[in-house]
Amino acid sequence: MSEYQRASLTRRDFLKAGVAASAVVGLGGAARLTPKVYGRARATKKMIVLGLDGMDPVLTRRWIDEGRLPAFRKLLEQGGDFRPLATSLPPQTPVAWSNFITGMDPGGHAIFDFFNRDPKTYVPVFSATETSGGSKTIRIGKNVIPLSAGQVRNLRKGRAFWQILEDAGVPATVFKMPSNYPPVESKQRTLAGMNTPDLKGSYGMFSYFTNETKAITQEAGGGGHAYDVFVIGNRVEAELKGPVNTFRTDAPEAAVPFQVFIDPENAAAKIVLQGQEFVLRQGEWSGWKRVRFNLIPTQSVHGICLFYLKEVRPKFKLYVSPIHMDPARPALPISTPESYARELERRFGPFFTKGLPADTSALDNGVLDEEEFLTLDNMVYEESMAMLEYELGRFDEGLLFYYFSNADQRQHMFWRLIDPGHPAYDEKLAARFGDVIARTYGEMDKALDRTLRKADRDTVVLVMSDHGFNTFRRGFNLNTWLLQNGYHRLQRPWKQEESSFFDNTDWSKTRAYGMGLSCLYINEQGREGQGTVAPGPDKDNLVLEIARKLEALTDPMTGERVVLKAFVSKDAYRGKNLEMAPDIVLGFNRGYRISWQSPLGGFPKEILEDNTQKWSGDHMSAPDVLPGIAFANRKFTAEAPALHDLTASVLGVFGVEKPEDMIGRNALE
Repeated sequence: MSEYQRASLTRRDFLKAGVAASAVVGLGGAARLTPKVYGRARATKKMIVLGLDGMDPVLTRRWIDEGRLPAFRKLLEQGGDFRPLATSLPPQTPVAWSNFITGMDPGGHAIFDFFNRDPKTYVPVFSATETSGGSKTIRIGKNVIPLSAGQVRNLRKGRAFWQILEDAGVPATVFKMPSNYPPVESKQRTLAGMNTPDLKGSYGMFSYFTNETKAITQEAGGGGHAYDVFVIGNRVEAELKGPVNTFRTDAPEAAVPFQVFIDPENAAAKIVLQGQEFVLRQGEWSGWKRVRFNLIPTQSVHGICLFYLKEVRPKFKLYVSPIHMDPARPALPISTPESYARELERRFGPFFTKGLPADTSALDNGVLDEEEFLTLDNMVYEESMAMLEYELGRFDEGLLFYYFSNADQRQHMFWRLIDPGHPAYDEKLAARFGDVIARTYGEMDKALDRTLRKADRDTVVLVMSDHGFNTFRRGFNLNTWLLQNGYHRLQRPWKQEESSFFDNTDWSKTRAYGMGLSCLYINEQGREGQGTVAPGPDKDNLVLEIARKLEALTDPMTGERVVLKAFVSKDAYRGKNLEMAPDIVLGFNRGYRISWQSPLGGFPKEILEDNTQKWSGDHMSAPDVLPGIAFANRKFTAEAPALHDLTASVLGVFGVEKPEDMIGRNALE
C-alpha cells in the first residue's frame, strides 16, 4: 500500500480490509473445513462448563450473600468451591477466551488484542481472523468471475482443548465459544461465537431509516448507518444494504429494496420485503425475516434480520438489526460439522449468529433506548436458555461447554447507572434501570440452576467468567500522550484532531505508536515499514523509558494513576509467538481505559477525557484488578487458578494428558 493509499484509508475501507467476510462471500465462498475422523470412545465421565462472560467475583459474592443467586449458593452449600479466576493480559474477551481454549497465554496463541496491525503499512486489522478473496478471476464487462474460492482463516495458534479431547475419543459440544471463528477443524459439535461477523463482514452494522436528521458515530469494526427517507402518501421506499458485491469491478454494496405502507389512522405500518408482508404496530418487533442478496444471476447470499417500528408519526423511525448470516444457509462456516447450525435452525428457526448479538451501538447512538435495547437482548437470553435446555436434554457423555454474553454486554451499557460518580450517570434512568446488572446476574443464576438439575453425582460442573468488571469514567488518549512526550510526530500538527488511521503521521520521525485497546509498539527498524528505532539496546531502553513514564502518569482531575502497570511483553508472555506481540501492554487503573479515538490512530487534543457514552463499564484494567469467577462442584487445589489452569483441568477430568506447550496446571481435585 502506497503512502497516498494509506493516508486516504477510510473507516469503510478498514472494514473491507479487516474482517471483510463479505469479500469472501463474493469470491466463491470460504474454503470448507474438512474434519479429521477419529475413533469415538464413550466417555466414562461427564463435565458441563458454563461460560458466563464478564461476571465479576465481587458482585457475585455480594448477591450470593444477599440471597439473589440461590443456585450459586446451593452449589457452595453442597460442597462446591469458589475462587477468583486470574484473567488474561490484557483482560479482553478474545484474548481471555483464547487463553482458555488453548491453555496458553498470548505468547503462545498469538491473540494480543481485538486489533493488530500490518507492521509494514501500519494499517489496523482484526487480530483473530484473516480474509482473502479468490486468487484467480476473470473480468467480463463490469463483472468479476472467480475461478478459485476465497478463504477466511482463524489466526489463533495452538490446538483447542476440544480437538485434544477428540483425539482421546471424548465427545464434546462447544456452544458459541468466543474466538472460535471460523470454527477450527473438528468433528465435535461446535458453534462459532464472538468474532463471527454479520453479513456485511463487520462486528455488527444496524440500519436506521428516518425522516429526522440523525448522525451516527461509527465504531471500529461496527456501528450503524442512518438513511434519510421520505414519507410520501403514507409510503416509504428504502433499500436494505448488504455485503460488498465483489463480483462487480466497482464493488458496490448489494441492496434489496423494500416498502413501508403507513396506516393513515393507526400507529402501524405494513412492510413488504422480497414477497414477505408483515404488519408492525408502533413499538413492536418483528420476528426474524429472511433476506436474499443477489450478486450475479448464479450467486446470492442469505441473511436474517429483525425490524423494529420505533415511531410512525410525527417522525418515521424504523430500526433494522445487523444482518446475521442465515444459519440454514450460512455464507461462511459457523459450525462443525456444517450440519450442526442447520440442525439448530430446523429445531428453533432462525437464530442469532453474529458473535456479539446485543446492539450496543444502537443504544450508544440513541437509536434504541434502554428499554428497547433490553427487549432485544432479552431475545438473545431467551434463545440461549432454550438452546441450553435442548443441549442439556441430550447430554449424556463427554463435555458440554455453553456460553452466555448477556452479563458482559449489559454491564458495558448500564454500569453508569450504578456509579453516581460516572460522567454519564442519570438519576432518573438509575431509578428505572439501576437493577439491570443485578437482574442479569439472576438470569445467569437460572442457567446454573437448570444445569445443576441436569448434573448427576458423576458430572463435574464448572462455572467461569473470563474477567470481572468495573467503571469506565475516563479515557486515555495514548497516541496524544506519545505525541506530547515527543515519541510521535505529525506531518501537519495543525490538523491533529482531524487525524485518524495515522493518516497524518510522520513515520520518519516517529519512535512509538499505540494500536488497539491496550497495545504500544516501537517503530522498529526492519520490522515496521518505516522503522526509526534500532533493535537491541536502543529499543530496549526506549521501551523501559516509556513504561516508567506511563506508570508515573497521574490524572490532574483525580490525582490517581492512570496506568497501574505497563507490561513489557517479552517479560510478561511465554510461547513461540513473541515476535508478534506489542512491545508494551497497558494495565489500567480502575475507572480508566483507552479512549474511543486512540485505538485506530486518532489524536484528540487532550490526553485524558471524560467518558460520556452509555458504554460505561469495562474490563481493560490491569489483570489483578478484575479477576473473573471460577465455581465448581468439586474443590479447587489452587488458591488462585488462572484461565489456562481451567483448560488443563478440563483435560484432567477425562484423564487426558495436556500438551507440552500448555502452561496451565490442573486446578480441580
